[in-house]
Amino acid sequence: MAGVREKQEAPFGESDTFKPEHNVDPEQQRRSSVTSVQGRKMSRIGPPPTRLASLPSDSDAVDDYSKLVQMEADDAIKYRTCSWQKTAALLFSEYICLAIMSFPYSYSVLGLVPGLILTVVQAAFVLYTSLVVWEFCLRHPETKDVCDIGQMLFWNSKWAWYFTAIMFLLNNTFIQGLHVLVISRYLNTMSGHSICTVGFAAIGAVVSWVCSMPRTFNALSKLALFSAFFTFVSVILAAAFAGAEGKHGTAGYNPDPNHINAAGQKVGGEPLVLAIPLAGTTFVSGMNAFLNISYTFIGQITLPSFIAEMKNPYDFRKAIWIVTICEIIVFSLVGGIVYGYTGTQYNTAPAFGSLGNDIYKKVSFSFMIPTLIFLGVLYASVSARFVFFRIFDGTVHKTSHTVVGWASWAAILAVTWIVAFIIAEVIPFFSDLLSLMSSLFDSFFGWIFWGVAYLRMRKADLGPGFYRKRGIRGWVGFLMNIFIIIVGVYFLGVGTYASVDSIILDYKAGNVRGVFTCADNAV
Repeated sequence: MAGVREKQEAPFGESDTFKPEHNVDPEQQRRSSVTSVQGRKMSRIGPPPTRLASLPSDSDAVDDYSKLVQMEADDAIKYRTCSWQKTAALLFSEYICLAIMSFPYSYSVLGLVPGLILTVVQAAFVLYTSLVVWEFCLRHPETKDVCDIGQMLFWNSKWAWYFTAIMFLLNNTFIQGLHVLVISRYLNTMSGHSICTVGFAAIGAVVSWVCSMPRTFNALSKLALFSAFFTFVSVILAAAFAGAEGKHGTAGYNPDPNHINAAGQKVGGEPLVLAIPLAGTTFVSGMNAFLNISYTFIGQITLPSFIAEMKNPYDFRKAIWIVTICEIIVFSLVGGIVYGYTGTQYNTAPAFGSLGNDIYKKVSFSFMIPTLIFLGVLYASVSARFVFFRIFDGTVHKTSHTVVGWASWAAILAVTWIVAFIIAEVIPFFSDLLSLMSSLFDSFFGWIFWGVAYLRMRKADLGPGFYRKRGIRGWVGFLMNIFIIIVGVYFLGVGTYASVDSIILDYKAGNVRGVFTCADNAV
């Protein structure tokens, strides 16, 4: 068959990655199910993959990865080329993003003290579960993305693979849609609504599609560092400008506490900065605010894809530790400072809209341009890679510069951006969309999956009742990961209810523009 290098092309979703080797020596198959990581034997939880079954049992996982890198030595397009510094750049671009500007709003609902506590707690849980993802990927270096992990976690079931794949693609495309929406808001803000908002959204989708063309994360990492740097400048400027204009310069400020604004809401008086939630804060608004914080931190869905392209996956933990520490500092400072000047009454999401000086707003928002484009590009690339690898695995189109390969890559990306554009127009709100995505997708990819992964890995290492065999450490790990699974279920059930109810209330209050409308959505 033309274009096939070593094996028959597998059907979509039916990669041989998880098929046990039927003709391999039984002892060799048993030995290949154990990986040595820094002196500790770690058992696989899935069957040994065909293409790794011949690796010696006492080789380090580093050697396993080295063999995978060597397999690409003669390829024109090499995928396992990312250093930990480049991976850190990708992580920075994913986490240091526009969603930071929803923290002032979250703090205004939750109160400053609970908001800061939840910021640190959420960061700690994401760091912990990210290290669980990392350990899982070391055990299974053949995994390409979170869909492979989903299949292994749930006993090699194909329904688990398809379920994970659907959720994976929906999550990524929703994020692309969110960025199309925000690009349209930026262009309206800067231009004074010079053309129809649908047109601005279309421009954002087309520009993002063009920027999505690089095929490897190594190539994208340079853009990622550029994006993260300018996002950092943007949010620091927003905080500085909020301080420069003071509480009385906040957008919509009116000294009369009984002032009724254009929307018919009673908003006025000195900006209120509260240590605890305002009396009468509803469960729905509080949950919505917490989900906004969670969404910004939770990004484990992309980690297997990043780790799969690292030259030395052991170094991943350096990247995740550095990024987490920076996240806590930046998110807390920006959220707290902007909230401190804009108060509870005058807060918007994103918080650029809270700046009263139009020049301040436009300057700080403009530094966000690279991340408005790049973060959607990153998730589009992850989705396209998932589909492309399944279709062209084992062919020259995956690893060489062929017309078919590049045309297919561009076409897959185009489909994701068309769907993203539709999502941006059908769900035209920022804060509620963050909350809805957090409850629907982060419940699985931020919590449930990794609690299950921990339990399955420890059971593979020590057998049933592993928590009793490890003493207090075993019980703490067992109970913590049961709690993580429960939190995920809570996100899925209660979080989705709160998000949907908030959307309904916003529609009833007339706070949401129509679908595919030309109406101005500037911040």
